[in-house]
Amino acid sequence: MTTREPTVDEVLAAADAIVDAFAATDGPRYFAGFAPDASFMFHTEAARLDDRAAYEALWAEWTGGGWRVLSCESSNRLVQTYPGGAVFSHDVATRVDTGDGEDAYTERETIVFRVDGDGLLAVHEHLSPMPGADADASTD
Repeated sequence: MTTREPTVDEVLAAADAIVDAFAATDGPRYFAGFAPDASFMFHTEAARLDDRAAYEALWAEWTGGGWRVLSCESSNRLVQTYPGGAVFSHDVATRVDTGDGEDAYTERETIVFRVDGDGLLAVHEHLSPMPGADADASTD
């Protein structure tokens, strides 16, 4: 039995669905793109989130405090497919309402997908700061 390799278009559609749901602060639609056993590494969090439920709990804390996404733009996209899955990486510019005001940031993100039946599910997301995006102009 051979494992199906997803097409670039399938990966872009799965990634776009996740980004679009995030941009709309639509938690149910956003988390539907991730497998229950997906893991998450965010530079803003002290520890890795080992499953979707852990991230959903964090999301509920954020949104419960008034946090919501105002805009989210994906650029510099790269898709790398392999039998059984794909790696999607991109730059992402996000603007949010924190509940106490607005914040904006530019980051790099990698999402790893696995083939799941006829579709794709994300199994890992890694977010890191964009080098130089918030760099201090002073030198040591």
